[in-house]
Amino acid sequence: MKATLLICKTSFLLVFSMVLSSPAALGQAVEATTVKGKIFDAAATPLPGVIVRIKDSPLTAISNLDGSYQIQNVPSGEVEILLSCLGYQDHARKFSLKENEPTVHLDFSLEESTTDLDGVIIEGQSVKTEIETKGFAVEVVETEKAALQSVQTNDLLNRTAGIRVRQNGGIGSRVDYNLNGMSGNSVRIFIDGLPISTYGPSFSLNSIPPALIERIEIYKGVIPAHLADDALGGAINVVLKKAAFNSLMASVSYGSFNTLQGNLNAVYHDETSGFTTKISGFYNYSDNDYEVWGKFVRNILPNGRYDYVRAKRFNDSYRSVGGKFDIGFSNVKWADQFFISYTGSDDYNEIQHGTYMSIPYKGRFTTSQSNVFGLTYAKDGLFTEKLEVNFNGSFSKRAEVVTDTVKWNYNWFGEVSLNLDGNPIPKDMGAQQGAPTINHIDRNVSTFRAVANYDITPQHKIILSQSFFNIDRYQQDEMRSEVERQFVGTRDLQKHITSFGYEFNLVQSRLKGNIFGKYYVQDIERMDPILVEGTNGSVREEDRVSSNRNTTGYGMAYSFQAWKQVIFLASAEKAVRMPSEGEIFGSPGDNIVENISLKPEISNNLNVGFKLGKFKHNSHEYSFSGTGFIRDTKDKIVQQINPRVNDAVQTNPFENLNKVKAIGFEAQATYSYKEALLATINFSRFNSVFNNKYDPNGEVYEKYGQQIPNQPYFTLNSSLEYILHNFIQQGSSLRLSHYFSFVQNYYINWLEIESLRTPKQFAHDLGATYTLPNQRLSISADLRNVFDKQVYDNFAVQKPGRAFYLKVNYAIHNFK
Repeated sequence: MKATLLICKTSFLLVFSMVLSSPAALGQAVEATTVKGKIFDAAATPLPGVIVRIKDSPLTAISNLDGSYQIQNVPSGEVEILLSCLGYQDHARKFSLKENEPTVHLDFSLEESTTDLDGVIIEGQSVKTEIETKGFAVEVVETEKAALQSVQTNDLLNRTAGIRVRQNGGIGSRVDYNLNGMSGNSVRIFIDGLPISTYGPSFSLNSIPPALIERIEIYKGVIPAHLADDALGGAINVVLKKAAFNSLMASVSYGSFNTLQGNLNAVYHDETSGFTTKISGFYNYSDNDYEVWGKFVRNILPNGRYDYVRAKRFNDSYRSVGGKFDIGFSNVKWADQFFISYTGSDDYNEIQHGTYMSIPYKGRFTTSQSNVFGLTYAKDGLFTEKLEVNFNGSFSKRAEVVTDTVKWNYNWFGEVSLNLDGNPIPKDMGAQQGAPTINHIDRNVSTFRAVANYDITPQHKIILSQSFFNIDRYQQDEMRSEVERQFVGTRDLQKHITSFGYEFNLVQSRLKGNIFGKYYVQDIERMDPILVEGTNGSVREEDRVSSNRNTTGYGMAYSFQAWKQVIFLASAEKAVRMPSEGEIFGSPGDNIVENISLKPEISNNLNVGFKLGKFKHNSHEYSFSGTGFIRDTKDKIVQQINPRVNDAVQTNPFENLNKVKAIGFEAQATYSYKEALLATINFSRFNSVFNNKYDPNGEVYEKYGQQIPNQPYFTLNSSLEYILHNFIQQGSSLRLSHYFSFVQNYYINWLEIESLRTPKQFAHDLGATYTLPNQRLSISADLRNVFDKQVYDNFAVQKPGRAFYLKVNYAIHNFK
């Protein structure tokens, strides 16, 4: 979306002249009927700045930042509505307006125009710019271009300043997100404001193709009131496309490591009744059999000597399939959106190793299924024009099975390890990761989020948000004896968060502010049955542990436009995060054991930044931004770091680190030329250290002032894109891209031994996307990690090397 909107000069002058020359029309009696809706481009992105007018009438409107428009007092009868915007084809639609019909909802989709028109420049803000200038340290990632490439949603995030996606291998492996020194569950993921944990592990950000996403909002350190959750270090809110017009999008890609991915999205909308159905689906599969090598990949010979090898991962395949079905109404007088939905997903995920890569597994895997039923309601102007409400609620049944029954040790060639006598070496406890298990974990999850916005005046707004989360968890291990299976424990967690915010917009929108408070409540209950010897024999009793926690948080965010192209931003929050279900009760599939005594983590977060530009010189455009930040955290929740990388059993709990402080800075610069060349470079640098000086005995901690391990504290990304218009065919385009990333080396545990330090990482990606003249079909080719460099993530787990992918996209928009 461009921050500067070009509106057709002839259309603008026509509107102006008709308003001045038609006083009779203005004075005639008309029915009090309103025509409203939203306007999108071909990629279902809201389109602001579009002139909307009623033919042969002075009635006009210009679409807002979210693509919405509204024309009041439209007379009944046959009416023709006209839309015009430079860079897009003019559009006209006739409809019949009945008498005494209070509201008519009409959505439109405009196709890009390949004809150059003379025009005037009307300054406006895109949705991206509007969000990024509210005072929060936030970045908005747009997905329109990436939707055509063979890239995942996590790839887009990984190229963003200040964020690092930490993945334990290839597609389907566990993912953590690091935002300026905050990581793991400190960074919450939302889908349209609803926590993604609702959907279970088989539905993740990598399961949602960019083609289905309108934008991704990345909040760093300070979280607005409408995202009512305990996100301590940041939040990633994925906003899905909601265009209510007929469309069909499909894509399929295939590439290295036998990776096949496909997705489908279809929308049907009846303009008369507002009836709308949406269907989307995805399929992902990969062998993930990429090569690994270096100081972390070694076979242990019978004599105990290390043999460093180059081998393929052999127990790491992944498959996921899922879909979402929505049925309801959109753009009717009683609701902007009303949908009942079902989301189902299923996955199979092999586990190649534990926390470290030192001991490979064979035969350990997980399966999971999720069934989610949801209700969505949104209405702008409920009871009064000043009130907007949004409700998202869901109930899900999630099932997971962790299977681990193979009893032999294996090396990196997938062979059974042998001792000096040539005999197979059995696992000490009978399986790859501890005792043999076929562990069934069932969860019932209920969650809802309700948000009400009330406009006191056009410059003042209050926001009230309430979220609720409840999870009931049951476990049953088939490998236990019949007697043991009768003693099944339960795990229950409930969380409530209430948020209240006040927004203001003053000094002709130059000063914007946001003040908010949050109240957190969490209830935890664990029950384990035990046998107690009594006078009449063994008696079953219940060992119960329960706790109730509540606390408050608060924050503020301000932005001030000092000059036309200079904006200063500042935000601060006392942020709170309650420990999550997986951290408290453990997650066997991720090798995490229980820690019921975890305390909430609290952090004082501060951001101070600026935005400069866009500065224009002839056909050149420049912009710059930067943010300094502090994260002063108490009881930071981190996964316990095991210093023994060769332990066969690598199941680590989460623990609290008493005091941690991160201080850093991130910056970004962009350059564009004639909308054909776009270059971006960004970096993030922080120093996250253990800040607790004295132990309980009054002695100075050895690791006081030491950098927190397993965190990439300096990263740099750059991108370069060039578009060739009318390539081969008139109206077609070829987009060439190059992406580069750098990660400074870092230690993977507290020991700071050079052999446990990752090397510096350099990675280059190349891409090419060709779009045919009809804009419906596009073909892309992507070459990842061009020079086949070693790229590491969590605990020095190596990610895929050089890989090639081919993708075909097909889309039809606004068909009848």
